[in-house]
Amino acid sequence: MDRAELATSGGTRAAIAQAVTRHAEAAVSLARAIHEWPEQAFTEHRAAAAITELLAREGFAVRHGVAEMPTAFTATVGEGPLTVAICVEYDALPNVGHACGHNLIAGAGVAAALALQPVAAELGLRVVVVGTPAEEHGGGKVLLLERGVLDDVDLALMVHALPAGHGFNPQGTTTQAVGRYRATFRGRGSHAAAAPHRGVNAADAAVVAQVAIGLLRQQIPGDHRVSAVVAHGGDATNIIPETAIVDFECRAFTMPEYESLLERVRRCFEAGALATGATLQVAPTEPVYEPLDHDDVLCRHWAGALETLGYDAAPNSGPRGGSTDMGNVSRVIPSIHPWISLPNTEAAIHTADFARAADEDPAYDTMLDAGTAMALTVASVAASAQDVAALRARRAELAQTAAGAM
Repeated sequence: MDRAELATSGGTRAAIAQAVTRHAEAAVSLARAIHEWPEQAFTEHRAAAAITELLAREGFAVRHGVAEMPTAFTATVGEGPLTVAICVEYDALPNVGHACGHNLIAGAGVAAALALQPVAAELGLRVVVVGTPAEEHGGGKVLLLERGVLDDVDLALMVHALPAGHGFNPQGTTTQAVGRYRATFRGRGSHAAAAPHRGVNAADAAVVAQVAIGLLRQQIPGDHRVSAVVAHGGDATNIIPETAIVDFECRAFTMPEYESLLERVRRCFEAGALATGATLQVAPTEPVYEPLDHDDVLCRHWAGALETLGYDAAPNSGPRGGSTDMGNVSRVIPSIHPWISLPNTEAAIHTADFARAADEDPAYDTMLDAGTAMALTVASVAASAQDVAALRARRAELAQTAAGAM
C-alpha cells in the first residue's frame, strides 16, 4: 500500500504515515534547500543550520558542534530504553554539487525522525538524529565514533540514493574499504636547460609511480580500485620540479585485501623515489572507511517495511563499488544503510545528471517513502522484545571486538 493508504490503516503504522504526510512539505523544502546550497566537507553550515532549526521547532533537543566539529550535531526526542540513531548526511561534491543525493539522505532522515516522534513514548524510544558532516571526504562518522557521540546508541540507520534498477534491500551486500593518502616527493630544483643534470626531478618520480600503478592494475583482483591525481607537479617548464604531490586512494571489499593493496601501491611510490633519487613521504589524509556490515535483524525489519509500502523486498546485489564511513559505524553498532533506487534517472552517482535528478519530484517522493520505511523499521524492531535483545547482544559483541582491536 502507498503512504496514503497506510495512513488510514490504523495503529502505529498509520500514525507514522500520517506524520510523514504532515511533515512532507517541510522535509521536501529542506532537501531542496540543501540541494540549492552545495557545501563541501566540514563547511556545511547552512545545511546543518536548516536541519537543526526545523527539528528544534518540532521539539527536538539540539546540540550543535558535537565531536569538536562545527557542522556536526545531535537532535534528540523521546525517552526510553531503546536509543536509535538516524544518521543524516549533507555534504556535497566539488563542482557537481549534490551528485550523491545527500540532500535526499538528509530529507529522508528528518522525515523518519519526525514520523517516530509521535509514537516514541509508546514504543519506548529515544530518537537521535545525528548530523554527520564530511562523508565524501573527511570521515565525519569516524570522528563521531572516536569522540563518543554514539556511545549510547543501540542501533543506527540511514538510506542512500542510487540510480533506477538497484532495488531497496541491502541484505548480504557491503561496500569497499577506502583509505586516502598524500605522497610527497622531494627532489632538487635546477635550471631545466642550463643545468638539468644538477636537479632531482620530483615530477619524474610521480610519473614513474603512476606508470607502476598502471601496470599493477593488471595484477590485482577486479574488484580492487586504485585512483590517483597529481595535486602538484612543478611550477614552470624551465625549473626542474623540486616537489611533486600525488593524492591517491585504495579500495577493496575486505580489510586484509585493502591492507595488502595499500602495501603494493606504496611500493609503486617507492619505485618512483628510487628511480629518480627523490625522497618520499606518504601520509594519510583521512580516516580509513571500513566495509559495511548490514545487520540481519534490521534488514529483516527493513524488508517488512518495504513490503508494507509495496516495494520489492527481495535482497539485491547492490553497488559493486563505493565506500562510506557508515561502514565504521556498522562495525560498532548494529546498522543498515539501504540503497533506494530513484525512478527518474539511470545516471551514475557523482555526475551532474544524477545531481539534477536528485532535485526532481520523483526523487523527493522516493525520499519520503524511504523516510517512512526507516520509521516503520524502527517501530517494528521496538515492538519485538526478542529482536531488541538480539540487537543489544550484537551491540555488546561488536563493542568487545572493537575494544580488542585497539
